[in-house]
Formats: sequence, C-alpha cells, structure tokens
Amino acid sequence: MNYNQNKKIAQITSQTLIIGVDIAKFKHVARAQDFRGMEFGSPCYFENTRQGFEHFLNWMLEIKKEQGMDHVMVGMEPTGHYWFNLAHILKENEIKLVAVNPLHVKKSKELDDNSPTKNDVKDAKVIAQLVKDGRFAEPTIPQGVYAELRVAKKIRDLLTEDLQTVQGQVHNWIDRYFPEFLTVFKKWEGKAALQFLKLDALPHEIVDFSDEELLSHLRKAVTRSVGLNKIQELKQAAKKSIGLRQGSEMAKLELKTLLAKYELIQVKFEELDAQIDSLLEEIPGVPQMLAIKGVGRDTVAGFFAEVGDLSEYSHPRQIIKLAGLSLKENTSGKHKGKTTITKRGRKKLRALLFRVCMVLVAKNSAFHSLHVYYTQRPDNPLKKMQSLIALCNKLIRIFFGIGKKQFDFSEDKMLKDIPHQSISKKTEMAA
Repeated sequence: MNYNQNKKIAQITSQTLIIGVDIAKFKHVARAQDFRGMEFGSPCYFENTRQGFEHFLNWMLEIKKEQGMDHVMVGMEPTGHYWFNLAHILKENEIKLVAVNPLHVKKSKELDDNSPTKNDVKDAKVIAQLVKDGRFAEPTIPQGVYAELRVAKKIRDLLTEDLQTVQGQVHNWIDRYFPEFLTVFKKWEGKAALQFLKLDALPHEIVDFSDEELLSHLRKAVTRSVGLNKIQELKQAAKKSIGLRQGSEMAKLELKTLLAKYELIQVKFEELDAQIDSLLEEIPGVPQMLAIKGVGRDTVAGFFAEVGDLSEYSHPRQIIKLAGLSLKENTSGKHKGKTTITKRGRKKLRALLFRVCMVLVAKNSAFHSLHVYYTQRPDNPLKKMQSLIALCNKLIRIFFGIGKKQFDFSEDKMLKDIPHQSISKKTEMAA
C-alpha cells in the first residue's frame, strides 16, 4: 500500500482510464471517466457471475481502446465479502485494483448534485471521483500460501467459537445433573474427568458401580496418577448429589452428544494446526520469529493471515496503519487534544498484536524492560496502555525486518532503545 498522496495522484495520468464500481450481492454497476472527471459511455450493469465479469471486462477494454488509454485503474468499496470474486478476476487479468473508504463515499456523494440521494449509479461515479483525487488504498489480495493461511485462520476462529459453545453447554449439563462433579475435579476437560463423564451414568447410577469397575473404566484413558482415592471421592460426591434425576435417559444422550462434538472439534484442531505448521514452513523468516520468547505459532500464522506477503510492503509504517495503530490527534489553535490510535484498519490484526504484546511483557525480558522504561521514564512517561501500543508497533517492525532479511532477534539490540541500557552496553564494550 502507498500512503503518500502525491505518489497516488501521480499514478493517474491522462492515459489512465478510471473505473468506479458499486458492489452489490447480485448485480454491480460501473462507470468510466478520465483524470479530469469526464465520463465515457453509459453505466455498465453486470451480474456477479462469470458471464457478468466477462461483460464488464469487455466493456472496460472497449472504452480503453476507444479513448486510446494505456492502462486501467478500477476502484470499489470493500463491501463485506461481495467484492472478493471481482477483485481476484481483476488480479488474474493484471488490472490495477484500488479500494476507497465507504465513509469517504458517504461524505462526498453531495459534492456534484448537492443532494443526499443514494443509488448504485451515483455511488459508482463518486467512487471514480475519489480514485481520481488519489483518495484510495491498494488492498493486499493474498495469494498462494498467504491465501491458504487466511482461510486456515478463519477456520480456526470458527472452531474456537464452536469449542467455547460446547464447553459452556457441558458446564450447563454438569450444573444441572452433577453439580458436585467439579468439587472432585478442578476441570472437566482433564483426561480422568472426561473419562468419568463418558461413563454414561448419572450420579445416582455411579454409586452402584464397584470401585474395580470404575477403575477399569478409568484405566482406558489414564494409566496412573488417578486411582482408587479419587474414585471413592467421586462416589461420595455422587451419593450426596442434588443433581436432577428426571429425564435421565435423554440427559445421558445429551452429554454423550456434547462430548462427541467436543472430541471432534479437538481432532479438527489437531488436523488444522498440522496444516498450518506445513504452510508456515514455506514463509521466509518464520523460524526466526518463532525463536522470539513469547511468540507462538498462532501469533505468526495470524499475523501473515492478516498482512499477507511482506514483499508487497516497502515500510513497516504501512502495516502499522493497516492495523489501525497509527496515531491521531485533535488540535485547534492553542488547544491540544488527546492523542489516540486511529483504529482504522484490521481489527483482528490489532487484537492479535495487543494480546501477544501482553504475553511478551510478561515473558520476554527485552519487551518487559522496554515496557518498564516507557512507563517509568522521567520525561513523558506513557500509561500502560500507551506503552503496549508502542510495543505493538515495535513488534511489527521486528516482524517486518525478520521477514525481509531473516535475521535473528537480538534482545541486546532492542534494549538500545533504553538510554541507560545503551550507555551501559557501550561502557562494557569499552572495558
């Protein structure tokens, strides 16, 4: 992405055909113009189908030929997921695609006709005008391994939601039918606890099992550490249980179904994580990133799933802006407002970086030292939240550098950002 306004405008010349596309679920609308805003031809209506895309491409190339243009720039709003298919078709045909901010479209639609009227044809022209003025961004369309990682991350998020749902449902079942169970076991997901839940018996039925029968059932999953003492404790809890007894047959079926779903999700997690590991092996710099204490596979996979190929970026500031971590301030005259982050960017990327920085502050000595320095320095100390944001930006720069040059992370080099640490290092070298 190119964030220099002059460079964006310089891309649009008298030989550039500008196309604005208003995206919809079933039918899109496109309008064409030149760098001065002069419109060509009639609006093109095309469906979200292969035939529709071919009609759009032919319409666009015909205007390009008629006007003697050298190249085409297509602008659109990134509306939900409906723009993905057209974006990939344009990339396959080596046609430059740019994205305009939906908020900009909304605020500038009255400039031409002084009317708040909204329709697809009007929006397509507004989008083309924004592109003409250089008010666009160049979206990263993931390809190859990065596209695979983005889908894998989406699947993992869905599995996580399903797992949390099932975990809550099992807790709900335990609270209704065997509330004393968690006084015997700290959590029901442990091997021994899970094996007892698979017994297919309610508390008043567990009491009827002999210790040997329960031990034999337990040994199918746990070979040691849990034995007769825990079994007797479980039976005592079952004997005093206030759990429901009505609807017992369906209650057992409910638990059996929930545990089957839980185990299936766990298997899918294992399969997915193995494939993610395989994908990460293809990306330069990943081993060096994983060598940073506090950085795990999920962090690196999530980072590349959101950012894509680092070769498409020229500076880490572009990724900082993509994450919505760049700063904004409100000032007017003598009034200086509060400086905050823009939050205009990928929410998932921002959340991922924030979570990992909290871990890094706790586990990585370099990040911890830098966090302490930021929050306790005598001049302009940062609040804890501000410090974590600064560390998020630092981590982006580290990942960017490692991805580009594949160097090993150095805690000593990072600590040079702390003045007294830098001085002490120079003193040690001089000695």
